[in-house]
Amino acid sequence: MNPSEQAGIVGVACVPHAPQFLSRPDTEDLDQVERVRAAMAQAGERLRALRPDCIIMLSNDHGDHFVTHSVPAFCVHAAASADGMHKHRGNWTLDPSMGYGLVRAMEEEGFDLAFTLAAKLPTAFTIPYDFMGFGRDVPLTPIFVNAYVPPQPSALRCHAFGQALQRAVTRMGRRALLIASGGLSHYPGTVHYPHPDVGTDRQLHEQMCAGNLTALLALDDAALDRTGNLELRAPLIAAGAMGNRKPFISTFEPSWHHTYSVLAWDLTETAATDPLIYPALPPRRVPLVQALYSLRSDPDSARRYLDDPQAWCDGYTLAPDERQALLEMNPERLRDEFSIHALLTSGAATQLRLLRERDAATKPASNPSSNP
Repeated sequence: MNPSEQAGIVGVACVPHAPQFLSRPDTEDLDQVERVRAAMAQAGERLRALRPDCIIMLSNDHGDHFVTHSVPAFCVHAAASADGMHKHRGNWTLDPSMGYGLVRAMEEEGFDLAFTLAAKLPTAFTIPYDFMGFGRDVPLTPIFVNAYVPPQPSALRCHAFGQALQRAVTRMGRRALLIASGGLSHYPGTVHYPHPDVGTDRQLHEQMCAGNLTALLALDDAALDRTGNLELRAPLIAAGAMGNRKPFISTFEPSWHHTYSVLAWDLTETAATDPLIYPALPPRRVPLVQALYSLRSDPDSARRYLDDPQAWCDGYTLAPDERQALLEMNPERLRDEFSIHALLTSGAATQLRLLRERDAATKPASNPSSNP
């Protein structure tokens, strides 16, 4: 399928939503705020170029709605619009074509997704949306993720929710951007607020930049709480939706109270992967693989090879370059040029070397001729 026609989640961003972006108090490094905002705008520009037909945003409630009367693990806003909050008050356009459809689609995936028609839209949703370049009139599908009220969904549950969301959106035939809104370590309302866990944040950010998103699963509920990373649940959902891959942009900006992190991924691009040290056995090299396995595992076969390599090779249907490589018996070439598993190439070479050494050890020494 042409990437321009690809259904499912085609782009992902993990961004902060700190209210300091709007209030800009004199406690902040405003140059830092602008750097983070510029990174968010750059990510938004690249993701809009993917031409999505819907935008899903994951973020958390901060005690505004879901505290006592109902605390769902995951809740989608299914209305056509919602009132913003604080400095983002006023109407924000939502996407009713997604709300109820996601409830049904996620039910088929084993997740009972709650829905609301009346919740106001916190700045945890509107700040990233605005700063990434999406206006109030661009339809949004907000999904609330419980981050602060125990018992929260576990890291594993969030990751599985992301996997299910990718399948559900694909099955719905929609082409979506997924924005995970939530900062790295911070402790709003507590004595720990001036002490973000930058060390843990740096480790998490480095793993995400390396494309190792499953590393986020190493944090259990207690670790998420202890390190101030309760809001990591939204990026965990994003990680489940896209799997392991490297972002096209990354920003890491620790402040006195918060670690700002911006990362974004283009899922229409083939994920770059490093070559495996131990690759899969190449299907088109099966006769060569069988020949090397025979040399490695069968001393009699290795003996026949030593006695007459040409005749031994005749027993396998080998391409000319494969035959030549076997006759040379260069394990490095067989491993690197033909992508044969190192245990076979080194094992075959070792078997032949041991047989040669045994032959040399048992060969009678020649007696020098003596003069009469």
